[in-house]
Amino acid sequence: MDGLDLGSRLLVRDVMSSPVITISEDASAQEAAKLMKESDIGCIIVSTKDGKPVGIITEKDIVTRVVAENIRPSEITAKEIMSTPLITIDAEKTISEAAREMNRYDVRRLAVMYKGQLVGIITSEDILSVTPELIEIIQERAKISASEESEEKLSLAGYCDYCGAWSDSLKEVNGAYVCEDCYVEMKEK
Repeated sequence: MDGLDLGSRLLVRDVMSSPVITISEDASAQEAAKLMKESDIGCIIVSTKDGKPVGIITEKDIVTRVVAENIRPSEITAKEIMSTPLITIDAEKTISEAAREMNRYDVRRLAVMYKGQLVGIITSEDILSVTPELIEIIQERAKISASEESEEKLSLAGYCDYCGAWSDSLKEVNGAYVCEDCYVEMKEK
């Protein structure tokens, strides 16, 4: 597996937060903010009476649509301040695809769906939290690859340990230095 493929192999379901905290669209902004505070989360998914996710309320939504407008949080509903449409991604998609979707829609959170059901939420912070490990793995694989390439490029001149013939490009095999002809013979065995 190539190191650069790691980001495309790590799935949304591997890094998402679950379960998701939701609130009814008829609840007040105050209830939403209180639930966010109690759950120590920065957003909450808004759902219809039948449980269908329809929007998201973030801390920014509360600041810009309630506080900045000097509206009493108890007098405005979640439906009135939520951001819509709710941008979703399938749990089986890669984190690379999730990052592209966030960038495409200029959002930092995606609702995660699996077989039509809300199963989690993935944030830009979730993706960033796994990025350092991915970078370390990619760097390590690059070092190994570079090391293997440099070993292959090293050529030694001298007498072959098997046939005794002089060679300008001896290769090391099991601690012995062999010429190209002996190397080919050993590989055929």
